[in-house]
Amino acid sequence: MLSRSTYIRRREAILEADRPSSGLLLLLGNESAAMNYRANPYPFRQDSTFLYYFGLDGPAVDGLIDLDSGEAQLYGDDPDLEDVIWMGERAPLRERAARAGVETTAPRSALSTDLATAIEAGRPIHFLPPYRDRQARRLEKLTGITADRTADYASIPFIQTVVQHRSVKSTEEIDQIETAVETTARLHRAAMRRAAPGRTEREVAGALSGIAESHGRGLSFRPTCSIRGEILHNHDYSRTMEDGDLLLVDAGATSPEHYAGDITRVVPVGGQFTTRQRVLYEAVLAAQTAAIEAVAPGVPFREVHLEACRVLTEHLMELGLMTGSVEAAVEAGAHALFFPHGLGHMMGLDVHDMENLGEERVGYADDQTRSEQFGLHTLRLARPLRTGFVVTVEPGCYFIPTLIERWRAEGRHDAFIDYEAVARYEGVGGIRIEDDVLVTNEGGQILGPDLPKRPDAVEDRAGSAS
Repeated sequence: MLSRSTYIRRREAILEADRPSSGLLLLLGNESAAMNYRANPYPFRQDSTFLYYFGLDGPAVDGLIDLDSGEAQLYGDDPDLEDVIWMGERAPLRERAARAGVETTAPRSALSTDLATAIEAGRPIHFLPPYRDRQARRLEKLTGITADRTADYASIPFIQTVVQHRSVKSTEEIDQIETAVETTARLHRAAMRRAAPGRTEREVAGALSGIAESHGRGLSFRPTCSIRGEILHNHDYSRTMEDGDLLLVDAGATSPEHYAGDITRVVPVGGQFTTRQRVLYEAVLAAQTAAIEAVAPGVPFREVHLEACRVLTEHLMELGLMTGSVEAAVEAGAHALFFPHGLGHMMGLDVHDMENLGEERVGYADDQTRSEQFGLHTLRLARPLRTGFVVTVEPGCYFIPTLIERWRAEGRHDAFIDYEAVARYEGVGGIRIEDDVLVTNEGGQILGPDLPKRPDAVEDRAGSAS
């Protein structure tokens, strides 16, 4: 856990913020989830917002914050003898609660009684949208709102307050993210060393998992580790690497307090980029460099994304893959044939931070609307940046055969795209370069240790050992 004062301060901030004016804030913790039978659960992951305000990292515990009295209370059960036999000793709830600065505890069964009393008295119950079916079913039992409607009754003011608090990272949180990114860099160095002909993607992916477990809390998401990098979220791992392939690894580790890292690197299998691979890699790197330089407080991330698009398009035009005006091509969305996703997202306790609260509420300001244009419509973060935000910056260039075939058959954007030239590059696959960036008063600061991304430095690391 973080310091006791941190959790007290965070809960006090709720009482001081623009928030629901009265009633109870209900924060449900997560429960163990069976993988294929009850005694074989998935690895437990606590709800991130519950962690943020209460810090208790174990199943079957819930929290209430009384907006009228300011009191916080935790509900859970102490381990019984059966729990101790199978899972070992665990401190009683009152001791764990005290570490988070909570003085009042009760058995978990008391939560339904307390909520029923509040509802009978006409007190509002404010909760966040459930993202697991089990949460929705619990909310139904606790509030009487049917499970299929609980998301509709989630408290908008409560969501807005949580987004406001969790978006700006404290020094304590940045230290945790730095720790996660340091471990993430270890993953990528290991992947670079293993990018050798004859090895399988699964060998590399397995090494990443082991390193993440041994240095923190494991992976922050299931990695993409593939020579088919044009498949944006490729979790197959079944292929054997050959000389001349590009291995794309998008992976992240978590810190001891569950803060995330998220980095992408591409490495040539066998140690050398081909000419075509290198010029495309340099185009993506130029786009990323320009985007990071554009990061600053007050700058809408949508504009940072578009800057990356313009720089990538300029390079693609120099290579003969695109033609015409850079501005016109980007405005039309022609570049999205090669770059069909958004530039990045918020990062913190979740690798896509707070995405369960609604991407529009986290990533877009009230006066912004999501574009319907292909590519731009997947932009997760568009809002003006603030000091203390941590964001990913991850432009890419991909040659997706099905997408190219469809656009070419439709004649889509043929004023800007030379499809004959594109066909000569289709075997390249995909290239993406990603770093985690802290927004400071001076601009964007890349977090973590230096991890090679200049092409010569990447080649030096590729297949260098074991």
